[in-house]
Amino acid sequence: MRDEQYTGKPQTAEYEQDKQYMLRALTLAKRATGFTHPNPMVGAVVVKNGEIIGEGYHQKAGEAHAEVHALKAAGENAKGATLYVTLEPCAHYGKTPPCAKRVIEAGIKRVVVGLIDPNPLVAGKGIQMIREAGIEVTTGILEKECAKLVEGFLTFIKTGKPFVTLKSAMSLDGKIATRTGHSQWITNETARRDGHKLRALHDAILTGIGTVLSDNPSLNCRWQPEDVNEYAVHQPDVIVLDSMGRTPTDANIFKQDHRKVYIFVSSACETSRIKVLEDVGAQVIILDDRTNVTNTTDTTNTTNTTNTTVATDTGDATAIKQSGATKGQLPIEQILTKMAELGFTSVLVEGGSQVIASFVEARAFDKIVTYIGNTIIGGQAALGAISGTGIDQLADGVDLVFESVEILANNIRIETYLAGRSGAYVHGNH
Repeated sequence: MRDEQYTGKPQTAEYEQDKQYMLRALTLAKRATGFTHPNPMVGAVVVKNGEIIGEGYHQKAGEAHAEVHALKAAGENAKGATLYVTLEPCAHYGKTPPCAKRVIEAGIKRVVVGLIDPNPLVAGKGIQMIREAGIEVTTGILEKECAKLVEGFLTFIKTGKPFVTLKSAMSLDGKIATRTGHSQWITNETARRDGHKLRALHDAILTGIGTVLSDNPSLNCRWQPEDVNEYAVHQPDVIVLDSMGRTPTDANIFKQDHRKVYIFVSSACETSRIKVLEDVGAQVIILDDRTNVTNTTDTTNTTNTTNTTVATDTGDATAIKQSGATKGQLPIEQILTKMAELGFTSVLVEGGSQVIASFVEARAFDKIVTYIGNTIIGGQAALGAISGTGIDQLADGVDLVFESVEILANNIRIETYLAGRSGAYVHGNH
């Protein structure tokens, strides 16, 4: 029996073969994009004599895991075969029996694991069980790719909070609207199409009441299945930060099927408004508004850019405060905690410059995806992508790790991670 972990040394023919089958397992896992939370996406492939004889993926929380589907497809031929799986097989009884036991019973000869599961219920126990049964185990094949696939799950397990992605679309000079509030469209169709795919990759979309009032967005994924995965497009749930419960009952966010709408309000919100929102199907979450607040104001499409708040949404805070919150403001720590309690492992923030600033100033995010259009807007009165109070010294800036820069039909897509956060585990900052 031979056990090993890939360490980035010169690749062998066996490594290239393992990489090929692990890539197939990753492709399978992505078929369940958006449908497995709070569980991770996992793919598995069974290979014998150089041929795939079984494959599968985890389709939905509470249902069979990827290994079970793959082993079932392989049948008795699984005996003596190699199993490739993107995430370590579980070793505990949950909603389903332990996969490690199924692997052993199937007579698998070798197991190749992409990523060790950080869940304390697993955390190497599955690999240990398999090795103790005399089965060869190799770990670390395409570890970075396997980790990025489940970055929301990794953050959720390590911090108890969802993985937060901030999305922003801006001009080359960092503006999200002209001085008159005109903003459609700064980016091209290719970039906007990618933005809809980004939505489908998250459990929920979060925005502020300012965006709802000024833009009346649908906040859904409006592209075909082939743009995201081979089967279905996940419609993420919607979270609106609306301290006083002003969301219109005829807003477009209520017109999308197969998803839930959550309105986060403060304790200052009138009970009559809460009832009105609940009557149209919203789930209203009341937060304690005394500490660690976030601004719920959105500044997209402002018509009075001398203020940092939207003209139709004045009176909220303009920055995160660590204590002494004003009545009517929402506490960012509670927002994160509540999202985790709702089972969200990943959340996409699509707010205006104030909402984005609140998350940035509080370091309450993991990743930023920025789309830059091929235009310059200019003007001091034109709205910038991030407002808030800003910093006094460069040493106080928010440090990021660049992951990728991509050209999208003459627009630019930049993906960065907050340095030092668990999400950076995926990108070599162990």
